[in-house]
Amino acid sequence: MAPQPDLGNSYSDPKKHLKEATTQQSTLSGKDKGTPSNNAHSPVSNIELLPSCSGVEVFEEIVLEDPVVEEDPWDLPNFRDSGIKWSERDTKGKIIAIFQGFGKMILLLGFLYFFVCSLDILSRAFQLVGGKMAGQIFNDGSVLNNPVAGLMIGVLVTVMVQSSSTSTSIVVSLVSSSLLTVKAAIPIVMGANIGTSVTNTMVALMQARDRNEFQRAFAGATVHDFFNWLSVLVLLPVEVITGYLYHLTKVIVESFHIQSGEDAPELLRVITDPFTKLIIQLDKKVINEIATGNEAAKNKSLIKTWCKTFRNVTLSNVTVPSPENCTSPSLCWTDGNMTWTLMNTTFRQNIAKCKHAFVDVSLSDLGIGLILLALSLLVLCTCLILIVKVLNSVLKGQVAAVIKKTINTDFPYPIAWLSGYFAILVGTGITFLVQSSSVFTSTITPLVGIDVISLERAYPLTLGSNIGTTTTAILAALASPGDNLQHSLQIALCHFFFNISGVILWYPLPFMRLPIRLARGLGNITATYRWFAIFYLIICFFLLPLAVFGLSLAGWPVMVGVGAPILLVLLVVLVMRVVQARCPQILPEKLQNWDFLPLWMRSLQPWDRLVSLLTNNCFQLCRCLWSCPYKFREEDEHQGKKSGKSPSWSLSNK
Repeated sequence: MAPQPDLGNSYSDPKKHLKEATTQQSTLSGKDKGTPSNNAHSPVSNIELLPSCSGVEVFEEIVLEDPVVEEDPWDLPNFRDSGIKWSERDTKGKIIAIFQGFGKMILLLGFLYFFVCSLDILSRAFQLVGGKMAGQIFNDGSVLNNPVAGLMIGVLVTVMVQSSSTSTSIVVSLVSSSLLTVKAAIPIVMGANIGTSVTNTMVALMQARDRNEFQRAFAGATVHDFFNWLSVLVLLPVEVITGYLYHLTKVIVESFHIQSGEDAPELLRVITDPFTKLIIQLDKKVINEIATGNEAAKNKSLIKTWCKTFRNVTLSNVTVPSPENCTSPSLCWTDGNMTWTLMNTTFRQNIAKCKHAFVDVSLSDLGIGLILLALSLLVLCTCLILIVKVLNSVLKGQVAAVIKKTINTDFPYPIAWLSGYFAILVGTGITFLVQSSSVFTSTITPLVGIDVISLERAYPLTLGSNIGTTTTAILAALASPGDNLQHSLQIALCHFFFNISGVILWYPLPFMRLPIRLARGLGNITATYRWFAIFYLIICFFLLPLAVFGLSLAGWPVMVGVGAPILLVLLVVLVMRVVQARCPQILPEKLQNWDFLPLWMRSLQPWDRLVSLLTNNCFQLCRCLWSCPYKFREEDEHQGKKSGKSPSWSLSNK
């Protein structure tokens, strides 16, 4: 295991850095003699002096080392308007420019609409592919009582169904059915908070074509991941030891006599449902029934067939096996060998079928899910590429400068510290309206990629989105039936205060904003090694949760025995990395850098060569498998014509 995915040793000789920076200064001063220069951005400021030890600087040290890049993609440039100025246009040119602007805005809104719809279809496709499996995972209540297992189940299930609201609703159903306690549900909700961040990370992969855009977009997406993972690493042990979320929310629920209310305003669904319901409609109650142990629900389809049904409950005479099965002694009688009782029976009649594309398709849920998954990803990629192109066309020159200045500039000096908190409120409000943190964060990810929103501004917007999605869950919980109201509201409040605690932990103090630093470092790495983004997704959202979940099933002794040495090694590597960066002189000479390790353990270059070799071989193999059958068939036909015989076989039909 590599202690750091770097490109080399940046701290081997501090004097060398000082000498190189001084040489750069003299060279540049000789070249630029007689030309005006901006001293504020001069390379002189890149001179590195000998490192000194500082507690705050050590705590601020980036864990991931930045690979060397030719230009700084994080520097927001001052755009110059290269087009024709408005004052220089004639009347016809101004009219054409206005119509072009309106046309681009209409195209942008249209692509954005289909982009959001594709995210919704993507979520439903994942539910068709893995929804029943997710329900079966939740069915094992004994496993869910393990907080670590519950956390990983929350991650895996939310990744499988691509919806934190779906996984949270399953948890509420389990708690309401007394199959799960509120304490055991809290780690699952924390895991759902992590799993929902995979969507915008996948969206960032669509900008991998341009290196700088991908670098910024992937950092803007993974800042959400790092915030959630760091919050869980700190707050889950605190919750297990103290139970502060459970006790705080219990006091709130019991203190206020809260009555049932209304659902949150579904502004976005009102706009997207008319289109998405024409493609597919799902019955999400099936997943809840599977999770609560209904065996008959396993054979049901998630695809909704009947949208209008008539249901009537009547009191009628029914037969029961014995008098013990009667509803009450006064309503029970025997007639010969038969026992009768009065019981409510439900009569249901289907009236009208749903009108969507897959209502009468004779395919399994898995087959339809895979079709929708491929189509939604195709539409998602296409819309994202077109959105970026239109934005690059619209955001030119002074327009881009004004928008960047508006979004990224802080308030005036006395209240400058309020800028980030205002961004948190903006993210909360927008997410509250659209009722989806995935939609909001997936929308701002390409904006970070094309350099409209800075990473420092995207971070508080993402934090606000995390809070906004919990407020909609609280209002949805208030609309629950009376028997479910207390449990669903307490779980929603646990989700809310968990995110509030994370914001308090990782935002107010600037040196504690580690998610920004980690996301920036990961963005730099993936810009150099783009395959590392896929590796990161698979490890963080699939293999790591599966491995930890498997260890938790084996019991605490096995999990501690395997996990403790790994955590110890990671801690030692982290401490050495920080000390090497800030106070290398206190270490032995051999430990002042990572040169004593093999290259494959301290650099991604050997792995990059391996990945390149494997991908090239795979492409050649696919090309051969595609072309070889036709080649052998042509040779066989040629030999048959030459010998006067018809070809008897070919590789394609052998």
